[in-house]
Amino acid sequence: MDLLFIADPLESFKVKKDSTLAMMRVAQEAGHRLWFCQSRNVLWKENVVLADCQTLVIKPSSTSWFELGEIESRVLNSFSAVLMRTDPPFDIEYLNATWLLSAAVRQGAIVLNAPAAVRDHSEKLSITEFSELIPPTLVARELSAVEEFHRVQHDIVIKPLDGMGGMGVFRVGPDGLNLASIVETLGQNGARTLMIQRFLPEIAQGDKRVLLIGGEVVPFSLARIPQGNEIRGNLAAGGKGVAMPLSAVEKQVAERLAPILNQRGLFLVGLDLIGGYLTEINVTSPTCFVEITDQSGFDVPQFWLKALEKALS
Repeated sequence: MDLLFIADPLESFKVKKDSTLAMMRVAQEAGHRLWFCQSRNVLWKENVVLADCQTLVIKPSSTSWFELGEIESRVLNSFSAVLMRTDPPFDIEYLNATWLLSAAVRQGAIVLNAPAAVRDHSEKLSITEFSELIPPTLVARELSAVEEFHRVQHDIVIKPLDGMGGMGVFRVGPDGLNLASIVETLGQNGARTLMIQRFLPEIAQGDKRVLLIGGEVVPFSLARIPQGNEIRGNLAAGGKGVAMPLSAVEKQVAERLAPILNQRGLFLVGLDLIGGYLTEINVTSPTCFVEITDQSGFDVPQFWLKALEKALS
C-alpha cells in the first residue's frame, strides 16, 4: 500500500514517543510505502486535490531518523489511504485542510479520520451526544450561567473549547475565588464559549486515555496522573503516564462508543475518562501508542496496522 501521512514537520517529532512515527515504522516494516507532506502542501489544482509530497524512509538512527525523496505532485485518490495526523489546535487552517480533504474524498480518496467526521466532532462538545456518560457539564459564554453552575456544583473546572494539552484549564473551589476573573479572561468577556464541569477528585488516579481503533478497543489505557499541586494530568502539563488495564466501567464506555464512532469514519479515537466519566473525544491526532506499548506489552502500532489493513482490504 501507498500511505500518505499529512503531519507536522518531521523535525518536530519527539522520536522516543511519537505515535505518528510509531505508525510509520510499523507500516514500513510490513512493506508498505510511506509518503509525507504537511497540510500546507495539499492543494486544489486543475479540478483535483493534489499533494506536493515526498517518499519517506524511516531509519534506525534516533538522530537522523528519516530520509525524504524528491517532491512529487500526486492526486490524493492515488494513495491507498491518506492519514491526517496534524496536531491541534483546530484553527481556521485546520478547518480549511478538512474541506480540501473532503473534496478529495468526493474524488475517491480514502482519508482517515474522515474529514467530515472530524469537523462534526468537536473534541470537547461531542461528549454532549452521550450526556448520560459525562459529569455535570455546562457550555456557556455568560458569567451569570457559570456562577449559577458553581453555586450548585461548588467545585468546578473551567476550560476553553479549543484548548489542548491542558492549556487554559482552571479549577475554582467552593470559595469561588477568582471565578469572575477567570471566566472574563478565558471567555474574553463573553466573546468565547467555555466548558465548565464538576471537578472530579478521581483525577488523582489519572485522566485515562482510551484508544479506539477501527471500531475495536485497546485493552490498556494510559492514565495521565497529575503531579504535585497540579489538577491537570496532561503529559504536556507534566502529568505522569502510567499504562493500566481498562476498568469494567471504562471498557463498557469504550465498547459502546467504538462501533458508533468508527461507522462515522472516525477510525482512530482517543477517549478521555476520569473516574469512569467521559470528558473528551479526541479525533484530530490521538496519541499514547508508544507509552501504552512500552509499559503494557500490548503492541498498539501493530494493532493499528492490522485494523488499517482490514479497513482497506
